[in-house]
Amino acid sequence: MRTGLAFAGFGVALCCVGVAGLAAWNLQTVRGAAGPIRETADGFLNEVAVGDTTGAYDRLCKDARSRWSAIGFTSWVRTPPMVTDYEITDVSVATKGGRPHGTVTVRLSRDGGISEERRLPVVREGGDWRVCGDPF
Repeated sequence: MRTGLAFAGFGVALCCVGVAGLAAWNLQTVRGAAGPIRETADGFLNEVAVGDTTGAYDRLCKDARSRWSAIGFTSWVRTPPMVTDYEITDVSVATKGGRPHGTVTVRLSRDGGISEERRLPVVREGGDWRVCGDPF
């Protein structure tokens, strides 16, 4: 009986260590991704605000670039009211299938004093972080 309880206790302890290790690994992955996700969104939004649509277009993921040509994206970004400034208010990171992805919440300021909140999805693609979806 004691041997059985000892093995059961050892098994439970082993499971707890495994779960804790997996949780620590996931936390490390998520925390390690938050900085690059913020930097990607910040670079993209800065390029949009200063009118560098070529640089901003290059930061889009493959899926977004398949829906928008470079000329169409430039026209879209330059359609009034244009973005003049931005403030990143939140960065959230999650994992799906062991792969991190993020959502950056940003307050955009546009011509004429218009302000609005948007969410930019950011995904890992080919070793780089890219803005994905329709960011405006």
